[in-house]
Amino acid sequence: MKVPLAIVAAIAENGVIGDGRGLPWHLPSDLKHFRSVTIGKPLLMGRKTFESIGRALPGRETIVVTRDRAFDPSRGGGQAKAIHVAHELEAALALAQARAQAMGAEEVILAGGGNLYESLIGRAERMHLTFVDIAPRGAVSFPAIDWSNWLEVSRVRPRPAAKDEATFAFVDFDRRRCFSL
Repeated sequence: MKVPLAIVAAIAENGVIGDGRGLPWHLPSDLKHFRSVTIGKPLLMGRKTFESIGRALPGRETIVVTRDRAFDPSRGGGQAKAIHVAHELEAALALAQARAQAMGAEEVILAGGGNLYESLIGRAERMHLTFVDIAPRGAVSFPAIDWSNWLEVSRVRPRPAAKDEATFAFVDFDRRRCFSL
């Protein structure tokens, strides 16, 4: 059985998701939320996103999609066995499905960056988004969304922690199903 693809992203008011080096804000509460949503699941991400994180994340397996055939994720040391590399998108998706099934995960997580979100948003079944209440400058934006295809299933606006640089909301969406008779 196919494991659903779910997008996880933090998006500013102006659509920015990154500044080319990482996140353009500091939100420890969102990092904790990201961990809770992604733990025990395979993470699919582009090379630049992986390099901005700098390592495999504990309790997850990472599939890095890159055209760079010389890319070696083990250079950073650490959990090399939890990092897989795919050079084609379809191979990455197949590997993510296989890893999700082996892990007993309920979804495959698409964790960025902008090019992968753009390429795969049409295949996503779920989105776990953090809407950040700021409009920073940034080089990377989330792709345009046809919101009529999505049903909001939950929204939580937690009180920001002391070190959070902005207010935010955690919002989950499921893709709407179109049925014809």
